Formats: sequence, structure tokens, C-alpha cells
Amino acid sequence: MSYEVIIPKPVKKQLDALPGDVRERILEKILSLVEDPRPSGIKKLKGFDGEYRIRVGDYRVRYAIDDQALTVLILHCQHRKDIYKS
Repeated sequence: MSYEVIIPKPVKKQLDALPGDVRERILEKILSLVEDPRPSGIKKLKGFDGEYRIRVGDYRVRYAIDDQALTVLILHCQHRKDIYKS
């Protein structure tokens, strides 16, 4: 079962602002969510309904999973000091 990963325009801008090597590692992790949206090492976020996060160095990717529609919506991709403020 493959999921569709959706990266909205604001998140693409966040990705474009990252250093090149970090951006490549994050995109690799995001694309791996197609096959397994709940890989080992993810955390379900408390206080954020139905959201998960992946760590990539000092950066975090927040996303939501819709098992009915088989989609993964990327919500934010920011440095760990900024990611939980929004």
C-alpha cells in the first residue's frame, strides 16, 4: 500500500531555505513516507491532534497521516527551536 505525500507550497519554501545537504536528507526521509508513513523513530505529537514528527539532525518534519485517503500531508519543516511554535 503506497501513500501519496503532499508538500504544500509554504513547506516547499521552508525546504528551499535550508542548506543543500540538510535539504537532501530531509527530502529523502519525506519520500520514504510513501511506503511507510510510520517508520521507526517517529513520534506522535502530544497536543497536536493526529500529527507526527521525524527528526533529521537539528531539523524536524511535522506531518499528518490520512489512512482513509492514503495521504501524508507535510505540515512544517523547520529547525527544532522553531517547529513547535506554529
